[in-house]
Amino acid sequence: MIDLKKINQTKDLRKELEKELGVELKHIAKFSLDVKKIKNKNCENMIGALQIPLGIAGPCLIKGSEGKIKNYYLPLATTEGALVASVSRGCKATRLSGGINCFLEDIGTTRGPVFATKNLAESFAFVSWLEKNLAILKNIAVKTSNHLKLLKQESEVVGNRVFVRFYFDTQEAMGMNMVTLATQAIVNFIKNKKKITCLSLSGNYCIDKKPAWINLIKKRGKSVWAEAVLPKKIVKKVLKTTPQEIVSIVQSKCFLGSALSGSLGFNSHFSNITLAMFLATGQDAAHAVEASLGITWAQVQEDGSLYFSCFLPSLMVGSVGGGTGLETQQEALKILGLKGKKGDARKLAQIIGAGVLAGELSLLSALASQDLARAHQKLGKGVI
Repeated sequence: MIDLKKINQTKDLRKELEKELGVELKHIAKFSLDVKKIKNKNCENMIGALQIPLGIAGPCLIKGSEGKIKNYYLPLATTEGALVASVSRGCKATRLSGGINCFLEDIGTTRGPVFATKNLAESFAFVSWLEKNLAILKNIAVKTSNHLKLLKQESEVVGNRVFVRFYFDTQEAMGMNMVTLATQAIVNFIKNKKKITCLSLSGNYCIDKKPAWINLIKKRGKSVWAEAVLPKKIVKKVLKTTPQEIVSIVQSKCFLGSALSGSLGFNSHFSNITLAMFLATGQDAAHAVEASLGITWAQVQEDGSLYFSCFLPSLMVGSVGGGTGLETQQEALKILGLKGKKGDARKLAQIIGAGVLAGELSLLSALASQDLARAHQKLGKGVI
């Protein structure tokens, strides 16, 4: 058995693993990442790196909430054949129709500790105290980081347990590490001041890296709305179907099918695009489960054109921190023109939202035209 504590170097651990398991890891050994920067920051017990194919979709014409219109090439890291081609088709259809409009709301990164009280009376007294002393808690939080600000808190009582949801502005970072440290400082203050014990720094009221209605209803991180209006002739020429057929699929699949199956999201495949872009740009891949929440909406307009929209309530993304500093992810961010400057996290969220719309539109069109299986047969299996 390998003693991981005694092995510090990547190559040594890999050699020991090869010896113990009787396997050769020559491809894992070939990577260009700076091990010194990664060890104990992005990965422990590191033995190498995995490669995921990186494709480019687009260009995608996007008008962001800042009012600027620009074409973006979307980096997508995936092993699913047909995904990049599908998103590209959606980009083409929306680009020829004038582009995708995006709107964004900064909700804040959340951390939700759970506290233990003696009884209901103490629980509700604590909730009242939190509301009255928010300014004090804000001062405590800001002392933990110059890049963080406590925005608000929301509380729920269940008997002698109080669940608190703190919302933080983390600027250009996704910020989970930052908010965890800030929440710990707040918890320590509460324990000293009120003698109320925090049972867990995360009581699943955040709610982090899990699909949950609260993140769809109250939203989390960054919420993005994206829309496009496509003339009937472009729908027919590029997407090989009609606005009426797409609307019918949205109603039957995204709404009825989702309701029947108990889905927490009313869409076709948000997470397909969000995960591919998360991996490409160095986001925390586990947050793709939150990004799977959301609603796709479509209707036929009076002139026969297609109105198509996607709502993503919980996008946990950043342009700095985490995996965004890795060399390959840095290059993917450069493709998008993002360098971690002020406002880049907002831009990234809107770009992802637009990419999701393009992917949703293309997939639903393929279902409407009965072309889904044929496309996957051709692209997913490499049949030309």
